[in-house]
Amino acid sequence: MLARVEEDWRTAGLSSSRVAMLEYTEKLTEHPWQVDEKDVDTLRRAGFSDRDILDICEVVAYYAYVNRIADGLGVSLETWLPAD
Repeated sequence: MLARVEEDWRTAGLSSSRVAMLEYTEKLTEHPWQVDEKDVDTLRRAGFSDRDILDICEVVAYYAYVNRIADGLGVSLETWLPAD
C-alpha cells in the first residue's frame, strides 16, 4: 500500500477521509491563499473534528516552515534521502 501511495495517492485506494485530508494538505501546501472555509467544511464532512483539522493544518504548516528555513540557509539533504 505504501508504494501505491508514494506513486500516486489519488489512485492508491485510500479511504474517502484520507483522500479529503490529502487534497486539503496538497492545496494548503501549493496554494495556501486559496484555502477557505469550504475546505475546512469538506474535512468536517469527511469525519474530522476541529481538533483533527487543526492538527493537520499545523503539521502542514510546520513542514512548510522547516523546509523554508532549510532552503533559506542552504541546508543540504541528508545523504540517505533519495534524490528526485
